[in-house]
Amino acid sequence: MRQKLFSFMMINLGAFLVSINVHFFLSPNNLATGGVSGLSIIMNDLFPDFSIGTFMILVNLILFAVGFVFLGSGFGAKTIYASFALSFYVWALEKFAPMAHPLSDDLLIQLIIGQCIAATGMAIVFNQQASTGGTDIIAMIFNKYLNIEVGRGVLLADLSIALSSAILFGPQVGMYAFFGVIINGLVIDYALQQFNSNKEIVIISHHSDEIKTYIVHELGKGATIHTATGAFTSDKKEVITTILCRKDFTKLKGYITQVDNKAFITVHTMNEILGQNFKRLA
Repeated sequence: MRQKLFSFMMINLGAFLVSINVHFFLSPNNLATGGVSGLSIIMNDLFPDFSIGTFMILVNLILFAVGFVFLGSGFGAKTIYASFALSFYVWALEKFAPMAHPLSDDLLIQLIIGQCIAATGMAIVFNQQASTGGTDIIAMIFNKYLNIEVGRGVLLADLSIALSSAILFGPQVGMYAFFGVIINGLVIDYALQQFNSNKEIVIISHHSDEIKTYIVHELGKGATIHTATGAFTSDKKEVITTILCRKDFTKLKGYITQVDNKAFITVHTMNEILGQNFKRLA
């Protein structure tokens, strides 16, 4: 129950961060940097009687209906909730904190700061095995029927929206929108790496029994043991391989320094780990 509550809070935090970017940075500058928010900014300019938050709710309803038709009931409850939470937060900010003018005359700095805030929020949502919906659904349809990779499909959908903004708001705003799409992808990748910063540690030590015991009983983690032969000495050695988060690795390094300061250790940063106690394969 505690895990579900934490996940619920993190999804709401991530959606709120994205809504801050939409309301305070993108909307006042007509920056349609892809996604449902970008499409809603364009629709709001064409039909100003409806707010951006209202358009986001309507577009999400349409996209989920299309998704159910073409993809079946393959959407997770978290994704549905996150997409509508984002729409609600944008609507609430429009109602209680209306923006009459942009925060600054410097369009570039607003774009960079806003996209960094939004990308961090999206990474938080992704880390909870959810997404904010929108162009992800279009990308999944492209993947199923046109065999286009999901990541490339998202990029194509977002770039199409950015192109529409260039036609509607002028080439300068359109170029900034294109740049915003690129920033968003880069910051999301970086933020996800920080959330999932696991390391593969390979240890060769004459005190391998003590180190194995510490990993299993003190850190509560698993390890794999290999037998290796030294190239120069031909001595048989135990090689310990384990995967730890940054905090546990710091503890392990401190322990190894105490028991064997001549141990040989190599560390590799892992981009993605699937299976067992890590991310599920499907």
